[in-house]
Amino acid sequence: MSVPASLKCGPHTTLLLVKKRYLIFYIFLIWISIFSIQFEFWLLWKLYEPRFIHFLVLLPLLIFVMYITSIAVSLIFAKIFLVIINVIHKPREGVFLRDPSDKDYRYWCLRSVIKKWPLWLSHKFPFPFMDNICLKLFGIKTKYSNSLFEGFIDTEFIDFGKSVTIGQSALIQSAIIIGNLFILRKTVLEDNVMVGAHSVVMPGTHIKKNSILAGSSMTTVGQVLDENFIYVGAPAKKFKKNVFFEDGLEDIIERQFKERAISTAQYEDLYTVRKDKDTKIK
Repeated sequence: MSVPASLKCGPHTTLLLVKKRYLIFYIFLIWISIFSIQFEFWLLWKLYEPRFIHFLVLLPLLIFVMYITSIAVSLIFAKIFLVIINVIHKPREGVFLRDPSDKDYRYWCLRSVIKKWPLWLSHKFPFPFMDNICLKLFGIKTKYSNSLFEGFIDTEFIDFGKSVTIGQSALIQSAIIIGNLFILRKTVLEDNVMVGAHSVVMPGTHIKKNSILAGSSMTTVGQVLDENFIYVGAPAKKFKKNVFFEDGLEDIIERQFKERAISTAQYEDLYTVRKDKDTKIK
């Protein structure tokens, strides 16, 4: 079975050694992003060379800007390559042979290699919204309300609803390699879905809204998880109903919280009165 690309550093795309035939794309994207950094550094140096103190003061800000620029440049060129490649051979779902002679597998390898560098760069950004931007640019349907930063996510044939949470080191797959077979199927996570830490969502899984896949659990290929339920285990099995999204539950919790706050305030008032009385007696 395939695993996420380098669990030590956390890019999203499925682990795939950069094959020699695709090495040119990988090297070019690295070179063009570093070249943009060089150019910006040279430009600032030329502008502030006579005023070296100004250069030093602005350098931290420039480093941040250079990092953003390197991500943007690599993303733009990666997107151009992907558009051209998808015109030549359009990605499609199915079960294919894990063999270079199979065009679907071969082009998936190429697409994965092209996405590796910009995704690795963006994942190092301290603000998670950069991951969502990259995923959107590569065709993943997602919302900025989603928390995806801690997980590993394949970069095509995945649809997210809103308010989706992916736990630490959880893996959301649309592609998997099993023996000599390569499976590519759309994975869908609807609104308010939560995937626990270290869980695995296999290709073709459809998790309906308000459902939870518990930590260290795993779905099967093509499994459908019903709405408003908690699933546990490997393979995932229905555990119990997720009552958090029941109608009126939030109102009940809010009312209980207010009642608790009022009772706490009353307790504090009584304590203050008792303390004042004790002080006067003394």
